Amino acid sequence: MSDTPRSMAREDLFKLDWLQTAQLSPDASQIAYTVSHIEGKEGEEKEYSTIYLLDVATGTSRKMTNGKQMDTSPAWSPDGKTIAFVSNRTEKNQIYLLPVDGGEAQALADMKQGAGGPVWSPDGSKIAFTAGVDYGEDEAPDRSKQPYRVTRNIWRFDDIGDIDLAVNNLYVMDVASREVTQMTDHDLMVRGIQWHPDSSRILYGTMMKPDQWYGFRTENFIIDLEKNAEPLLHDWISVNHARWTPDGSKIIFVGEKDEPIIGTHSDMWVMDTQTGTVSNRSAGMERSIAGGLEGRMPAFRQIRPMVHVDADGNSAFIQVQEGGHVSIMRFALSGDVAYEKVITGDRACTLLDMQGDTLVYASDDITHTPDVFVAKSDGTGEKQFTHINDAFLADIIMPESVFLQFKGSDGTDVEGWYVKPTTGGDGPYPTILWIHGGPHGAQGNRFAFDTLMLNGAGYGVMFVNHRASTGYGNAFSTGIHGDWGNLDYKDLMAGVDYAIELGLADPDKLGCCGISGGGNLSCWIVGQTDRFKAAVPQNPVTSWLSFYGVSDIGVWFSTRQLGGHPHEIPEIYTKCSPLTYAHKCTTPTLMIQTERDFRCPVDQSEQFYTTLRANGCIVEMLRQPQGSHGGSIRGPLPIRTENLKAKLEWFNKYIMGLEA
Repeated sequence: MSDTPRSMAREDLFKLDWLQTAQLSPDASQIAYTVSHIEGKEGEEKEYSTIYLLDVATGTSRKMTNGKQMDTSPAWSPDGKTIAFVSNRTEKNQIYLLPVDGGEAQALADMKQGAGGPVWSPDGSKIAFTAGVDYGEDEAPDRSKQPYRVTRNIWRFDDIGDIDLAVNNLYVMDVASREVTQMTDHDLMVRGIQWHPDSSRILYGTMMKPDQWYGFRTENFIIDLEKNAEPLLHDWISVNHARWTPDGSKIIFVGEKDEPIIGTHSDMWVMDTQTGTVSNRSAGMERSIAGGLEGRMPAFRQIRPMVHVDADGNSAFIQVQEGGHVSIMRFALSGDVAYEKVITGDRACTLLDMQGDTLVYASDDITHTPDVFVAKSDGTGEKQFTHINDAFLADIIMPESVFLQFKGSDGTDVEGWYVKPTTGGDGPYPTILWIHGGPHGAQGNRFAFDTLMLNGAGYGVMFVNHRASTGYGNAFSTGIHGDWGNLDYKDLMAGVDYAIELGLADPDKLGCCGISGGGNLSCWIVGQTDRFKAAVPQNPVTSWLSFYGVSDIGVWFSTRQLGGHPHEIPEIYTKCSPLTYAHKCTTPTLMIQTERDFRCPVDQSEQFYTTLRANGCIVEMLRQPQGSHGGSIRGPLPIRTENLKAKLEWFNKYIMGLEA
């Protein structure tokens, strides 16, 4: 540790490494985990991902790959002798096999279209994976140069691009012979591959059905090795994170049978594979199962939340978001409905894997980046195994955070957090209200680099889990249905008022910002009040009418959020759009827009920018080519750096009175 610790600075962004995934060996004695890092001089940085092997008994780690490419998605063979993983060490991502005891990685196959994450069959003889469409001797169509026809309801999707060119199929490879069999032939995208315990068939999900407006909706199938496929709960609205119990007698999943009000929390279900009967194992809980907190960090890109089941098939484990923290919970799979927290605390826990009685998970909080932890399934014996950024963060002054609880405009309890600046001095402080996206998401005890950067520049950063946030029950999370800009906005303002009352926030030095739903509310705020000195909305929704027609979730999301189509309720679309009030804005506003954002496309920022400029408001727009909706967090490196630079300079100029 340095004798002169300092505050976090914008230039520190690429000095942090990020945990991406971790998987236990079959005997739970070792953990394969991946960490991403960035190397290179300024302006020429490149991102890499390295696989490490950790010995649980000794706590020591060693590199399994050299760290000069993107090596991702490690998967243990059932005998624990080999790790399969995906690497970009050739032109297309391919699957490689790496002996655990040493030796060179060998390519498993050369798929012309590249290959996705490997999943071993329980008997170790096969590997299932996904791969894109094979065009034979031809290359994939270049739609940037040739005319093409669109026939899908949703034809392009954020972070995916053109869906016709991104669809994939399920493949199975015989490990001994290297023979590859294409199992499906469709125009969908495969996800969530799970082998049956006897290795005879595969449970998998599909999404991006051409005639659906909700591209995320997963339809599940069970396919045998003769390619005979049967749908699973085909009439349910959602069936996610599905997996078999160890004896194959049940399938556990998170989902909803009928269409609920958007924002409603899903439940944990058990289906008997013989009778088809389904029972709810989380009845009455009303918390965000498989949920998390908004984490503005490029971590966990190689995982998605998954249900894990103990060896005897009696209990299921999954992460559950409740307010500003995320716990790991156990659900009884038979008998009376019963569930309990086994790993908890003022932090965000991400369940990564389970073998026998051992859980492996990540933990992070406001001042700690994610690291690998292990505990028993009852929560005892917790031990931290990695310290990925400890050496660097030892020289960084960590901020103090204050938990806030106050009343909304209608008397409802609302939570928030205030993270103080690290530059010293007493409050009140210049304050940035950072608004989460979703809007059915939440903030709280989770690491975010930009928060610490703003703390280091002299700002307090405030989070408020306003109405629509998850983890507080269905009434709270559905509270803005058909009424965006009312209770959510009032909760935010009540939080700001409370922070001022506590002497934390300086009422004359306020700024606001947020991405997506947070960008929407930032735009809403500056059309309603002039109390903020600067605003930085990023990738917002500003016009529900145009969003309905241009977003990759437009029809589905707009009708469920507002209560109907534009021609049915035009007054609601107008009332709930920040663009309706943009002409009133006097707050200096910087719009940040990634140009490959299909979730909240560029027209949303452009319309708001034009209206502000036409009405004499100070406004600029930062355009970021090639970035998707979350591009400022996990996209191309220049986008990440310029986003932070522009945001900080804007706040410094209009809140602090500083020139760049």
